[in-house]
Amino acid sequence: MDAVDSIGLKRRSAWDPDEIEEEQRERARRREMNRQFELFVRRVDSIWSKPRFNQLALQFESPLQKLGFNGVHGRTSCFIAPSPSCLVQLIETPFLVTSLREVDIVCLERVVLGQKSFDMVFVFQDYTKDVVRIEVIPMTDLDKIKDWLNDCGLKYYKSKLNLNWRKVLKTMMNDPESETNNRWEFLNPDASDSDSGSSETEDDQYEPSDMETGSESDNEGSDSESVVNSGDDDGGSDEDDGGESWDEMERKARDANAEIGSESDSEDERQQRRVKAKAKSRSS
Repeated sequence: MDAVDSIGLKRRSAWDPDEIEEEQRERARRREMNRQFELFVRRVDSIWSKPRFNQLALQFESPLQKLGFNGVHGRTSCFIAPSPSCLVQLIETPFLVTSLREVDIVCLERVVLGQKSFDMVFVFQDYTKDVVRIEVIPMTDLDKIKDWLNDCGLKYYKSKLNLNWRKVLKTMMNDPESETNNRWEFLNPDASDSDSGSSETEDDQYEPSDMETGSESDNEGSDSESVVNSGDDDGGSDEDDGGESWDEMERKARDANAEIGSESDSEDERQQRRVKAKAKSRSS
């Protein structure tokens, strides 16, 4: 093949008539969709305004675009926005409409320093329902989502890992006696730290009572008295057992040295010294 047709490789200019026509068709399609939706709202509103529907108190809500965020619910990333009573995503299939009145708690998963995204899980009050998971939410929207949950009065927890919610909900259903307020405290990472901290503060703040201090002082006084008494007893026994003065002890030491003598002395000289020492002791 000598010649190659490269029509698709040509660079289009900014004033391409085909591209301009396509943008105009897209704008017209959006205007028509908005017009049809506005007609639908008016018709439904006219029906709900009848007296037989006054008990339902039905009304339309508009999503709050400022509180919206991007996330993955299904297969692709889409824009999700909250309304006063729901969290909706009506752009890509599968659509999302979550009633906040039916939500028990919200768990923010993979909230770790250094992560670029996190996941959000909605747990319903009916534990037989599957949780609603929204994944890959930018970390920059974390503070905004926290403020929104606080404004809605929804209790949320933070987790570093993804949890197996089917197993968790099964455990909750098998333990109906657990307290409603504290059943989710195992998700609170600060619970164990606060318990240990409270025990430490209790130890630090402990002060002995007057009876305890009095008993301790009495024990210390009795111990000191026993030490003093034992010292006095030991001193008295030494004086009683000794019975000899320092002069008598020195004289006996000199007599013993005189009896022994030096190693160079003969046996006769030693015998003479013993006799003289005995004679001196008798005369004294």
